[in-house]
Amino acid sequence: MISYELSPHQAQVRDVVHWFAENEIRPISLLADEQKRVPDDWLQKVNQLGISLSMSSFGEKGEENKSESKERKKREKQGNRLGVIASEELGWGDCAIALTLPGPGLGGPPIQHSGTKEQKERFLSIFSRDEEPKWGAYALTEPEAGSDVSGLQTTAVKVDGGYVLNGEKIFITNGKRASWVVAFATVDKTMGRAGHRAFVVEKGTPGFSCTRLADKMGLRASETAELVFENCFVPDENLLGGEEAYANKGARSGGFRVAMKTFDSTRPIIAAMATGIARAAYEYTLDFIQTEFPRHGTHYKMASQLLAEMQQKIQVARLLTWESAWKGDLGKPNAQEAAMCKAFAGKIVLEVTSASLEIMGPYGLEGNLVEKLYRDAKIYDIFEGTNQIQQLIIARHLYEPYGIRV
Repeated sequence: MISYELSPHQAQVRDVVHWFAENEIRPISLLADEQKRVPDDWLQKVNQLGISLSMSSFGEKGEENKSESKERKKREKQGNRLGVIASEELGWGDCAIALTLPGPGLGGPPIQHSGTKEQKERFLSIFSRDEEPKWGAYALTEPEAGSDVSGLQTTAVKVDGGYVLNGEKIFITNGKRASWVVAFATVDKTMGRAGHRAFVVEKGTPGFSCTRLADKMGLRASETAELVFENCFVPDENLLGGEEAYANKGARSGGFRVAMKTFDSTRPIIAAMATGIARAAYEYTLDFIQTEFPRHGTHYKMASQLLAEMQQKIQVARLLTWESAWKGDLGKPNAQEAAMCKAFAGKIVLEVTSASLEIMGPYGLEGNLVEKLYRDAKIYDIFEGTNQIQQLIIARHLYEPYGIRV
């Protein structure tokens, strides 16, 4: 049974990350949003501290911590739970800055889950504390293939010694600055999902370029890139998992499996960040009405009711996210739970930030933290799979025992 009480280690991670979010992230939040970038010297500092938005556990870079003790190896796996606990606090601080923290980012899970031993060592070992900040990226979305992954248009043609990639990717977090990108392409469009392959494309590879950085409504400080592959040669050793990983020609093998497995790990992270945004708006608004409104006025009573509803939604989102992460740590299938927490958190973060603006009125507009949170919130209903896609995944699992395909 899942415990609703954090262990001493989990509570320590939460407290340390919250301190970092409050003292290092929040002070530069509005400025970074205005300038649409995170200062380089700040990134250098946090890189030296070993702080990253890791999909496995907070504060670790690369495949594993080589100095971990035998006692730690015997502990129950809890990387997913530590990830969502830390991500909620980082989201509370500033999601755009959190997404910009050095590290493998969304590109880490597919390499950890599906990469060969050599690939894990080669691509994840570059994230060391004593070097310049480095990033990884994950490139799946295309102009004609966003929610419908089966519509992948980027092609990979087999040639002597590797593959030649041609296509375009959009909405890629840290895509320009990344040292490598996990990119998805198809070897045969007629094969559908069974033709999908995942490649690690390194920065500087001829034919691989960033054509544009998006100018966004929210998460302005986060880099969102458009990438192009033009006759881009990728060697065989950069095919994620190697050729043997694609021996099974079924639709849930190979690249499609890599993408879906990645989402099972990353959707709870995204849900946790959305929960952090909602919590930040709720706490800011709660503090505001205590100092600005008469305790017995009509507006105060209306605000109190909205705040009570906000608190309930935040708690439910958190518990759904914890359940998904817990099942992931146990090695149990969690696709349905990952979709549920992502869909619910993506919905309530919009409701909570909107309610905060409703309560604060003109005080919540330009130059205010709540206004920024409201702009940042919308993307959490979209990326990592839209709310509609999450509902479809949930429905498929509901009907699966009855042999009904949705």
